[in-house]
Amino acid sequence: MFIVYVLRSTLVGHLYVGFTENLDGRVATHNRGEVISTKAHRPWKLIFHECYTNKADALRREQYLKTTAGKRGLKMMLQETLACLS
Repeated sequence: MFIVYVLRSTLVGHLYVGFTENLDGRVATHNRGEVISTKAHRPWKLIFHECYTNKADALRREQYLKTTAGKRGLKMMLQETLACLS
């Protein structure tokens, strides 16, 4: 199973989109500070994930969610979740 996930920094509210095959392990890696791009904004909370059976589909979705249009759509889709966490 291939997973695209969204984390939210509980410190500053930043969102991070990533890809993994081991969701629990990857979130733990982010929270231990082992990922350079997310280390400064720990701790992170998992707020969304999607599962795919095909790796190429998952990577394509991750790349889309990292675009301006993808970020905008993600924020619209998760607006209640993001409002509750603010």
